[in-house]
Amino acid sequence: MAEKMYSVEEVADHLGLHVRTVRGYIRTGRLKAVRIGKQYRIAQSDLDELTGRERPAVPPETGAHVEVSSIVQIDGIDQAAADRLGTFVLAGVNTGPHQLRVQIVHDQERNRMKIVILGGAAATAEVLRLLDGLLGDDSGLFAGEGDDG
Repeated sequence: MAEKMYSVEEVADHLGLHVRTVRGYIRTGRLKAVRIGKQYRIAQSDLDELTGRERPAVPPETGAHVEVSSIVQIDGIDQAAADRLGTFVLAGVNTGPHQLRVQIVHDQERNRMKIVILGGAAATAEVLRLLDGLLGDDSGLFAGEGDDG
């Protein structure tokens, strides 16, 4: 299931703090965040940890814990295609048993899409395979954006 990710501004509004205060929490390590380009994104679980809300019980770990962070950048993709691709990716993540956090951003000015994936190695690999299949030359899913057929 994809975990909700918040911007620094959203966290500041939610907590009634100044944006600079939230950034200070991130710099000092008091609030965990992921940097995407020039912006930070904060996961719901990390926000809950900061505010003291109880997190769901996590079963004890057996062995080493591996977490992968991946950023997939897709150039030359318009807003409509980015929306469709984002829907496919989130549907794939939300229907599986994996614990993944996914953030999708589209830059209309540059026709660029970024997909940030945080989670286990196997689950991340599944999402990357899904993307490869959707974006492959023979899929035809995003070919002919301007066509009606």
